[in-house]
Formats: sequence, C-alpha cells, structure tokens
Amino acid sequence: MSDVEATKSLGGLLNGISQKVYYNNSKITEEFLKNELFPELTQEEFKALHEKMKGLLKSIVTADMDHAQLEAFLTAQTKKQGGSGVSAEQTAALSRFWKNQRIRVRESLLAQSRWEPSLKALSWRVDLQVGDSCGDTDHSDPVALIALELGRAGHNSEFVCLEFDDTKVDQMLKKMANIQESIDRIVHRT
Repeated sequence: MSDVEATKSLGGLLNGISQKVYYNNSKITEEFLKNELFPELTQEEFKALHEKMKGLLKSIVTADMDHAQLEAFLTAQTKKQGGSGVSAEQTAALSRFWKNQRIRVRESLLAQSRWEPSLKALSWRVDLQVGDSCGDTDHSDPVALIALELGRAGHNSEFVCLEFDDTKVDQMLKKMANIQESIDRIVHRT
C-alpha cells in the first residue's frame, strides 16, 4: 500500500471511529471498517491498529488540542519505541483529521453533554398596583413575574411563567444562596 493510500485508509478509519464514538452512528462497526479499509490485515492486526488510533484520537479530543499542542503530541508519539509509536502516515492522518473535524467533534460532545430541555431565555418584571379606576389607593404587595423559555434542540420552545410575592422571592434567594455555598464548598475541596 502506498503512503497516499495508507493515509487515506487511516483517515477513513479515524472518520469511522469518530462516527461511532462521537456521533453515535451505530451502523459503523469494527468489522465494517476492517472490510472496507484494511481487508489485507488480519483481525488481530486491525484490532491493534483500531485501538491505537481510537486511543490517540481520544487523547486529542479530550485535550481539545490546538495545532501547536497536536504537533507536540504527535512528535512525542513518533519517538516512542517498541512499536507503540506513531508512523508518518498515522501522524499525517491524525493531523489532517483533527484540522478538519475539531470543531464538529467538539460541538457533538457539547450537544451530548447538555441537559434537555435547556433554559433558552429568562425575563422578569415586578408589578405593583398603585390604584384602581375608582380612586382606591389601597396598595397591594409587589409581584415578581418570571418567564422561562425552555426548549429541546430541533423542537419548539415551551414557556413557563412563575409569579412570586416578596416572601417567595426571599425564599428563592435563600435557596439560591445555599446552592452557591454548596458549589463553592465542592469547588474549594478539589
């Protein structure tokens, strides 16, 4: 296999791995990748190559490497001894793949990590009745109105409106302060 063919096959392997791992494409299997890209390899040789490329790709993705970090990482990988190093073709394929797919892989991982439905917008106001048309100036308590826009990717938003009097606002603020304290304790512990 020529260097160009090897780089193309490795690029296909990386695309296949990313389809399966990062885009949840269940149609891509190891057997499919072997038969399409590396039919000349034994099952053991292909499995070793697949695991190696999957591990390297995972390291690159996890660190969300920029170009300089990727070059340093791949240079270090090429210097490994005992067959665990990366060949020139593998380096070229990894570099090309990451240059072209970094943003897409990152967006896929971010989308997978979001809770659904998510908060898309929040608006609020405080209403205070100052009198009615009959001249009655008996003041009512202020009311906080909060509108939440919730949505799932690719679906229409849902709106939830909440009404709070001053007591409920105080209770909510105390609960939010407790949440913040809990987060601060956890963050400062680690």
